[in-house]
Amino acid sequence: MNFWQLLKLEFTAIFADKAILLTVLGGGLLYSFLYPLPYAHQVPTEQLIVVVDHDNSSLSRAIIRHADASAKIKIIAKVNSIKQAKEWITDAKAYGLLVIPQNFRRNLILGKGATLSYGGDASYFLIYSAIAQGLIEVGLDTSKSLQRFALLSKGNGSKKTDKALNSIQLNSIPVFNSTLGYTPYIVPGLFLLILHQTLLIATGILGAGQWHQKSYWLQHSSISLVCARICAFFSIYSLLSSFYIGYCFYFYQVNTLANMSEVLLLMLPFLLATVCAGISLSTLFLHRDLPTQALLLSSMPILFVCGFVWPLALIPDPIIWLSQIVPAVPAIKAMLILNQMGAPWESIINNWLHLWVLFVLFFTLAVFAVHQRQKKMRGANVD
Repeated sequence: MNFWQLLKLEFTAIFADKAILLTVLGGGLLYSFLYPLPYAHQVPTEQLIVVVDHDNSSLSRAIIRHADASAKIKIIAKVNSIKQAKEWITDAKAYGLLVIPQNFRRNLILGKGATLSYGGDASYFLIYSAIAQGLIEVGLDTSKSLQRFALLSKGNGSKKTDKALNSIQLNSIPVFNSTLGYTPYIVPGLFLLILHQTLLIATGILGAGQWHQKSYWLQHSSISLVCARICAFFSIYSLLSSFYIGYCFYFYQVNTLANMSEVLLLMLPFLLATVCAGISLSTLFLHRDLPTQALLLSSMPILFVCGFVWPLALIPDPIIWLSQIVPAVPAIKAMLILNQMGAPWESIINNWLHLWVLFVLFFTLAVFAVHQRQKKMRGANVD
């Protein structure tokens, strides 16, 4: 039996396995629409908050009206204490709170400092960010209105007052995320993680289901089997990657600043290293259901150590060092730098070489691990 016949058997085994098809085709296509769905509106609006007004003055009521008019905030209740406000947040009736201190208006009239306090449920980063940004804008606008009133009361003209209040003009231009939305920010890295995890699970299911059975995988050398399996899964995931990086990027209006040739050059070692890692891991599983359970649990930790949804400075160094053996980590970093930031190829050369090192490492481990499996099965047959 030659290599092409072995490759045909690999494709047959993949497409005859319903669990693998469900993971690769069903999961791959479903996740491409399911994961970005919560962020279809790009930014959160009208987040529910409660107010603790200890001042009960005309100014505090004006601040409350101003906050409620913000597109990011919706005030649903006034409560008597911070404790009650925390209960609302704990019960998921609200996501944030605004505290106006006692004598707030009086202190401002007397020229003393006054502080508006706010808080929220930081478990939802996007929601908390919207609440914080909305309340900060309310505080700044209120401060500017009070300063304008004070300057006008001193006899300054309106033009002079406006010039004093607007002495610094902020011209904010988004560089990498022109819409300031969440989808262009999270989707590129998330799609690569989906490809990575489903590929690991699919190779894990195929291997875990074969290592305890007498089949074609025993009739070939370990290196031939590994190479055939790489070719089979690489062919399938090349098409799936084209769907994600091509159509899905266009559909979700994700920036594509890199040349297609550079993206393909980056995806080559990423897919090769991931397939080899999946084959290596498959030799550790005793049952077909274990790859799905184990690898799904690792998805969130991998997402965090990539550094684009959580600061790496807040992650212990040993975890970051350990994560460097995961192909998705350098691949996601390189894709964001190359395709979302428009950096030159030289900026990701270290990540690209890192992926090739992982490919060589996992290829060697896969050949060795499969050889051990073959040796064990043949020894069992002899006994």
